Amino acid sequence: MESTNKYFFKDMSVMFGRSMRHIFRSMDTIITVSITPIAIMLLFVYVFGGAIETGTENYIDYLLPGILLMTIGSGIAYVAYRLFTDKERGIFERFHSMPIARSTVLWGHVLTSLISNGISVVVIILVALLMGLRSSAGILEWLAVFGILGIFTLALTWIAVIAGLSAKTPDGAGAFSYPIIFLPFISSAFVPTDTMPSVVRVFAENQPVTPIVEAIRNLLANQPVGNEIWTALAWCIAIIVVAYIFAMRIYKKL
Repeated sequence: MESTNKYFFKDMSVMFGRSMRHIFRSMDTIITVSITPIAIMLLFVYVFGGAIETGTENYIDYLLPGILLMTIGSGIAYVAYRLFTDKERGIFERFHSMPIARSTVLWGHVLTSLISNGISVVVIILVALLMGLRSSAGILEWLAVFGILGIFTLALTWIAVIAGLSAKTPDGAGAFSYPIIFLPFISSAFVPTDTMPSVVRVFAENQPVTPIVEAIRNLLANQPVGNEIWTALAWCIAIIVVAYIFAMRIYKKL
């Protein structure tokens, strides 16, 4: 145990490198993750955008935060699938027989999720810029945006770990991401919540996506973020803590 703790970060870097090699050998994963959000962005901006009143001059500026969250929601499905594949192939048993820290196997997948989803997010932002995105945010605001997206990715990734370790089939491993991908539709990501029926509005204003979207939107517009950023961080940290505990419990039983 002393040896595994001593070399924890070295073991984790090896697992991270192994997982990243899978990503770079199949870059179609990142392409696939980006295609659907880009298609939705094109649809809403060029087809529906003219009919949606958001109080902003440029609808892409209003829309982008929700699209970024949808992109991450799509990307984490692959984390669950890769974990499920490792479990079914007996990869975990092989690693557990080696003198390495057990948790580094999971952390390799988690760190890979942060990098691969980060690449997808950058792709979406570049496309949004080509579509006319205008942001008055400075370097600090952009760093804050990427920080929030990173924490959001980490939260969803640990949920993906639970799904990947618990699933019985490959389809089951990725199915959990569908509600997450569509959760932005019932939030302030596409339209202001005050246009929604009362019951839907209550849900939209009290689910995690709305404060995250509002915080990112205000940062990109270089506007005061108010309490949204703290609410967004509280949601993400709470999800990380709970999902991590459950994921490690399931992992220890393998």
